[in-house]
Amino acid sequence: MLPKGFARLLPKGFAALGLALRALFFIVASGVFAASAASSPVGSGNVAVADPTVPRPAGTPCVVQLFSDDTFDDFATRPFNYMPPRGCQGEAVGPGHWSKVVLEADFSVTTGIQYDRTATIWLNGVNLYFGTTQEPSPTLAPSWHVERDLTDYLALLSQAGQGQAIIGNVVNSTYTGVIHGSARLLFYPASFTAPAARAPDAVYPLGSDPVGSTVTLSSSSAQLAKTLSLPANVERAYLDVFAQSQNADEFWYTCVPSQYATQVQECGGGNFREAEISIDGQAAGVAPVYPWIYTGGIDFFLWEPTPGVQTLNFMPYRVDLSPFAGVLSNGAPHTVALSVAGANNYFSATASLLVYLDAGASQVSGQIERNTLQGQPPTPAISSTLATDASGNVSGDITTKLSRHFVIEGYADTSHGRVQHRVEATVSFADTQTFTINATNYVQLTQQLTSAESYSRSSIGPLLTAEYREQVRYPLRVDYTQITAADGSLTAATTTHQGYEKTEEDGVDGATLYSVHISNTVDSADTLDLNASENITGHSGQHSTQSFAFDDSLGGCYRSSVGAADNLVSSYDSGKGCSGNTNRVYWFSHPDGSPDNGDVIAGW
Repeated sequence: MLPKGFARLLPKGFAALGLALRALFFIVASGVFAASAASSPVGSGNVAVADPTVPRPAGTPCVVQLFSDDTFDDFATRPFNYMPPRGCQGEAVGPGHWSKVVLEADFSVTTGIQYDRTATIWLNGVNLYFGTTQEPSPTLAPSWHVERDLTDYLALLSQAGQGQAIIGNVVNSTYTGVIHGSARLLFYPASFTAPAARAPDAVYPLGSDPVGSTVTLSSSSAQLAKTLSLPANVERAYLDVFAQSQNADEFWYTCVPSQYATQVQECGGGNFREAEISIDGQAAGVAPVYPWIYTGGIDFFLWEPTPGVQTLNFMPYRVDLSPFAGVLSNGAPHTVALSVAGANNYFSATASLLVYLDAGASQVSGQIERNTLQGQPPTPAISSTLATDASGNVSGDITTKLSRHFVIEGYADTSHGRVQHRVEATVSFADTQTFTINATNYVQLTQQLTSAESYSRSSIGPLLTAEYREQVRYPLRVDYTQITAADGSLTAATTTHQGYEKTEEDGVDGATLYSVHISNTVDSADTLDLNASENITGHSGQHSTQSFAFDDSLGGCYRSSVGAADNLVSSYDSGKGCSGNTNRVYWFSHPDGSPDNGDVIAGW
């Protein structure tokens, strides 16, 4: 995760000075993207989120429509033909002509009854969008808008190809909600203040479908794998990873180790999940799995009108594979694989390999010199204080923990000299499930924290060319209390807290040149009423709040919050807490949390 276009061969002080001056220039010259004030959604029951849209540079984009008002009422794919923009902005078509590319998609579902559905968009096997849909109600037809920064996929988007949208959906006399969707790509021309993006030179999908689809991983041993013949001059490499829980794994975060499942009346298989990346069978990296909750999850009233963190628009986790650059360039086929530790039927996975090439060399060579991740299996420690008394009452907790620290180092002999790549990371998982179970009460408290801290460094001899630090934290708390009355009717009260926190620092020789902090939280609560047949008869006390905050060291600031009560938007704030109570972020920033490789100042 290294800043692109670094002045690799300059002395460290000059490199840092040059970057600082360039940053200052672009701060003065490019201005900021001031988020427009949206009309207040207060009083509406439609989807309302606090997430930022993707910031844009100045100028009129070239637009390529992928599909328009497609209907999704079965499990067939919706194919489309793709051509890069032509006849637009002086016939600009190649990667060097664009400063930014943004995917925009709009979805809706008709009134009625319908499950949440997984939604994906693909081009030539590569994933462009991954998320789920909002559930409707008999009186509400929700609609929503999503965006994704696809600038790093310019090499893919500069070529014609075949794409498809997939939203598998059942429509019949019971499930009546019909989903509609449209999507387009916006290409922003490069300019003096918004230079052409230094995007990866090639993008490779790991899936087997040439147009695109996810791969099902039903166990820890199942793999999403692709054997690739890569160019002989790979300089850096990254893997964008999506791992979405499905089927029996949908509520993995509340499951318990199988030996306790019967005792606490919960799903087995444990609650540790983590994506493992390998190259030719050698451990190459780790991607933490986010505990996404879909709009039908636990209690569907919790997510009306505001869904959980990233529910409608997943963010990929980017793994730095640059220490393997020299190995990947040796001319032999290489198998890049992804698995999910703990998968228990099943995870839906996809991944894309992003590669930078050395334009000054036809052949790069090198090898891995150190890999302490190899031989560290993802085996969590499990302990329990559960006890069952003489009356059959159960109380106590189950704790699952794992923390691993690793270093992967490798070199690549390039046209700039020998580049040493080092990735150091600590990945941790901690979960406690606390139970109180008796004849009338079933109480389960889930407290979970997934975290990852990574540090990437690249250097040539004594010259340090780039540093990138990243920390992510995924806190989750689910408090569920079910009470059974004498007539067999039930109340089920749920309180949830989801968080997504991300901190980045880019620098040279220990000096931080740019830093970012992102926080996204959703807090929801509701109580369901059910009859003795466990049919829902009503609900009460629904309320929720989402708060989103972004800050960077250049003065960029985004604040937004939305509150709901009784499934209607009750409050909305935008910009409050930023200077002048206005959201202002630079066009090249990533306030949504999408990966940026450290490419946060234009022209790096």
